[in-house]
Amino acid sequence: MNAVELHHITKRFGHYTANDDISLAIPAGEIHAIVGENGAGKSTLMKVLYGYHTPEAGSIHIDGREHHFPDPAAAIALGIGMVHQHFMLIPALTVLENIILGNEPVAGPGILSIGEARNQIRTLAEQHGFAIDPDAKVATLPVSAQQKVEILKILFRKARIIIFDEPTPVLTPQEVDLFLDHVRQLKQEGKTLLLITHKLAEVFAVSDRLTVLRGGKLIRTVRTADTTPAEVARLMTGQEIPPSPAKVATGQKEAALVATDLVLRRGEQKNVLNGLSLELFHGEILGLAGVENNGQAELVEVILGLRRPDSGNCRFPPNTDGSHRPISHIPDDRIRDGMIGEFSIEENCILGIHKELQFSTHSVYSHSAVGHFADERIRTFEITPSERKFPARHLSGGNQQKMVLAREFSKKSDIVLANQPTRGLDIKAIEFVHTALINQRNEGKAILLISSDLAELLKLSDRIAVIFEGSITAIFEASATTDKELGLFMTGVRRQSA
Repeated sequence: MNAVELHHITKRFGHYTANDDISLAIPAGEIHAIVGENGAGKSTLMKVLYGYHTPEAGSIHIDGREHHFPDPAAAIALGIGMVHQHFMLIPALTVLENIILGNEPVAGPGILSIGEARNQIRTLAEQHGFAIDPDAKVATLPVSAQQKVEILKILFRKARIIIFDEPTPVLTPQEVDLFLDHVRQLKQEGKTLLLITHKLAEVFAVSDRLTVLRGGKLIRTVRTADTTPAEVARLMTGQEIPPSPAKVATGQKEAALVATDLVLRRGEQKNVLNGLSLELFHGEILGLAGVENNGQAELVEVILGLRRPDSGNCRFPPNTDGSHRPISHIPDDRIRDGMIGEFSIEENCILGIHKELQFSTHSVYSHSAVGHFADERIRTFEITPSERKFPARHLSGGNQQKMVLAREFSKKSDIVLANQPTRGLDIKAIEFVHTALINQRNEGKAILLISSDLAELLKLSDRIAVIFEGSITAIFEASATTDKELGLFMTGVRRQSA
C-alpha cells in the first residue's frame, strides 16, 4: 500500500506557480528523495503534505484515504512529521519542554505528567542511540544534538511519515554518517521517509527511489539503483553542469587581513574568541572549518567592526594606493542579516550600495538605473521568479541566497567574507557560486570562506584553518588533507595530540 499519494497538486503564490499538477505515490516503508533546483517546488510540495500550505488544486491520500490538511496540526494528528531546515526549537526551553510542547501528556485535568514524558523521551533516545539529557537547555546543545531533539519530537508524537528538509548542511562528515544510519533505522522500524536534499551522495546512500522536480513540474520518478548522480543532475538542471574554472597563481603575497590574539568574552561565560590569530592574503581562499557556534560568527562580526574584541586586534594593510575598500559580506543567516523580506528583489539588490552615484544623485534615485541593475543581477544569478518587484520573502531559500550573492559580488571590494555561501543552493547555483569565488580569487581578492561543507572547502580553498572553541587549532594546505582529518580536528583534536 502507498503511505502517501499526491494527486494533481497545484500551488501558486500570486502569479507564480510553485507546484504545477504534481502527482506522486510513495509506498509505505520507503526512503524517497525529492531533488531539484532552487525554486523547483520541493519544499513547497512537502509543506502542502504537512498542512503548511493549502493547494489551489489536487488532493492528498494517506493510506489510501483522502484527507484535507488545513494546518500542520491536522497532518501531525495523522502521523506526519517534518524536520525543517531551520529547526523549530525554543532555545530557552529544555529538551523535554520542546518535545512535549503542544502535545503535553496529562495525568488528569490540569495536571502534566512530566515524569512519564521524561521516561518516554529517555526510552526513545536509547532506542535510537541519542545521548540526550531531557533536562538540558536546547541553547546549550550543538547543532547535531538539536537535530536529534527535532527527531525525538516527531517520534514522541508517533509520526509514521517523516519529512526531512535539507537535514545535513550543518553536520560534520562523521555526523552525516550517523544521521544516515538513523534514517536507515527509522526505515527498519517501518517509517516512511521523505528526504529533501541537494547532496546527491546522500540520496544514493540511503534512498530507495527519487523524484526530480524542475520548474514546479515533476520530471521523473526512478529507482535510485537504476540511475546515476550525473543523470540526476542533468534531469534537475536540464543541461550539463560545466566544471569550475581552475585556480591560477596570482603571484600575490600581501596580507589583506591580519587578526592577532583576538579575545571576545560574553558575560561570565568562557571566551567566544580565545586568542584567535590568522592571516588572510590577497589572491587566496582561506577556508575556515568548524562545527557551528565555535566562534565563526563572532569572528566575522569583529572583522566587520560590529563587535570590538576585549583584546587583540584586526589589521587591514592598505592597498598600494593607500586606500581601503568595503568588505563584501555573505551572512550565514540570510533572512536575519542579508535581506529585508518586505522589500522587493530590486530593493534588496541595492541594500548598502544605494547611495552610489550610479543609483542616485543628490539623494534623488534613478529608478531606471536601479531597475537595469536589478534585471542584470537577476539574469546573471538566475533568480526565480525573475520579476524584480517580487517580494523577497516569497522567494525560495535558495533564490533568497542568490539575491544576497548578486548584491555582494557586485561590490568593489578587496575582501570577501563568505559565510555558508552555498547553503540551500542547488547543484547549478552551487557551481555558479564556486565559479564566482574562484574568479574573484584569481583577480586578487582575499576570500575567507566559512562552510560546513568540507567537500566545498577542500575544492575551493588554498589553505584551510580549523576553528574550535574560539581558537585556530590547525592550518592545512587544502591539497594535503581530507574531510575525515578535518572532521577529527573540528571535534577538538590538536596537532600535537593527533
